[in-house]
Amino acid sequence: MSGSEHIINIDKPMDWTSFDVVRKIRNTTRIKKVGHAGTLDPFATGVLIVLTGKHTKRQSEFMDLPKTYVAEIKLGHQTDTGDRTGKIVGSQAIPELGEAHILKALASFHGEIEQIPPMYSAKKVNGKTLYKLARKGQVVERQPSTVVIYSIELLSFKADSLELQVNCGRGTYIRVLAEDIARELGTLAYVEELTRTAIGDYRIEDALSIPEFIENWKSSAA
Repeated sequence: MSGSEHIINIDKPMDWTSFDVVRKIRNTTRIKKVGHAGTLDPFATGVLIVLTGKHTKRQSEFMDLPKTYVAEIKLGHQTDTGDRTGKIVGSQAIPELGEAHILKALASFHGEIEQIPPMYSAKKVNGKTLYKLARKGQVVERQPSTVVIYSIELLSFKADSLELQVNCGRGTYIRVLAEDIARELGTLAYVEELTRTAIGDYRIEDALSIPEFIENWKSSAA
């Protein structure tokens, strides 16, 4: 691993922003042009494709690839961020859920669906980044976006949680999907854990942790 042209499959660690990863790789490699193809929230982990050199021009190409996530969804409460890092802003009783009921609800989200981008997101409205407004306590009107859900698989469920595997297209917010699924089930929800397990053919099994990347880079440069 040397030179300045790379497509790097990184397993993003928890509590790192996607830009934290870019900055670490830039500082380690001393390559000036470094970017990523698809933001992961700080609380989430998993596949983050980092592009360097001329490959940064291919960002949109990689962002258009289908993505797979495994999400643990906590039922009965909603947070302002849509995940476990936020504060609880709503609570609702959880109806007794059976597998058939859950599968029927999930089936209604296959294919093209409409999503309203969350306030805690990097999306811009009228030139202003939503999460920056949200941190100031501001809420602005957002237009729905069409996204594609290729598949949703129920991995497991308990009385107050679901574990799902979602394969989806560009621009999908799993936090919004979780809230919408919960609404279909008659309750509220937020995402407790989220791992991106694949972007196209780039899989988490092949991803490098940050320490592994640094070790590989230093070994190749030696």
